[in-house]
Amino acid sequence: MITKHLVAVWNPSYGGDIMEAHIRILRDRAQRFRSKMDDEEEVYVWWGKIRSAHRQRPLPHLPEVLALEEQLGSAEGSAEREVHLYLTDYRSLYVAHVGEVTADDPREDEGDDGSHIPEIYRGKEIHCDCWFRLWDIRRIVSDDTLAVIEELTKLRNTAYGDMPVSIYGGMVDLPLIVTRPDGARYFETDARDLLTDGNYWVEFDAEHSGIAATERDLREHSFGDEAWFQLDPATRTFVATAEKLFRDHKSDIAFDFSPVLLDLAKAFEVQTNILLKRALATVPHNQRLVNIDGRSVDVGSGGPFMLAQLAQIIGESQGINDILKRKLSASAQWFTASLPPILKELGAHRNPAAHSSRAEKEVVHRLRNRALGVGCEGDLVKLAKVRVG
Repeated sequence: MITKHLVAVWNPSYGGDIMEAHIRILRDRAQRFRSKMDDEEEVYVWWGKIRSAHRQRPLPHLPEVLALEEQLGSAEGSAEREVHLYLTDYRSLYVAHVGEVTADDPREDEGDDGSHIPEIYRGKEIHCDCWFRLWDIRRIVSDDTLAVIEELTKLRNTAYGDMPVSIYGGMVDLPLIVTRPDGARYFETDARDLLTDGNYWVEFDAEHSGIAATERDLREHSFGDEAWFQLDPATRTFVATAEKLFRDHKSDIAFDFSPVLLDLAKAFEVQTNILLKRALATVPHNQRLVNIDGRSVDVGSGGPFMLAQLAQIIGESQGINDILKRKLSASAQWFTASLPPILKELGAHRNPAAHSSRAEKEVVHRLRNRALGVGCEGDLVKLAKVRVG
């Protein structure tokens, strides 16, 4: 069954920073959970579909929007499907994990103290067609309209013959009901815990702010649009964070470059895990089993895997190696033969850096240059060009 998602636009004219207000509540709730002041089920925020003062008639497709409630998963992200609410102001783009869709107004719930509802909804003239309970919010694009346009084309508008979503004339009768052919998942707990050290994505993004200009520069001058947009949002965040840190401190002889190395390593981990999982998605279970650390693991559904494990799975398991050669595009030879040594070397340097050992600038400089393509075609650029099918 095809999972349906939603696309909505937030309107700054209602006052204040609407997105920041929702993020602030989620971060506060996450902190209360970590401080053992609340249960994890209390980590959520309500997003209301504000009805325009100029629209008198009911939302024409409201029954279809509310019907998405039937396909929702759990707050822990363990369900087979995730329902996403994509939120944009055309300059930035976020994706939220939807936990509930309802026409009932949470502002009228006597059992709710209102702390899950941003102040913007308290205005007397604010009426909402429906409400979405959001478990978490991830930033996909920050301050880059071209990147927003490109990301939205990955979604298909069910009201327009499954054509790609376009901000030029296509953003009517919001929220749009869309599908996503690539089946991208953003909120799997295991992947999140590995990449964010157990934090929510809304917390992770707050710690990786201020990188929008670096992301645009990498897209325009290192990767190119096509390769950059093929990278997962988390991969792009890690690459841009590493590069900003490197640029900011490249002349500082006392700086420990371990964080740069760690973020580059995570960029490779994210992208390689995604490609491996996609390539093996339709392969029979018995052909996906690999012995890892003495255990038989289904590498198509397990993971995410660390660098050394990925190097082993791709480079040393002949069965998986042969499958990848058949499943991947023209870059299959590079992925199956050249990538494993790259992952292994990066992991060998990353492991000491992750355990308080200082990473020397010369080592990080060399790995950074090879990853981004300073004086060569970058390994991350090559990885971005790998396609399944």
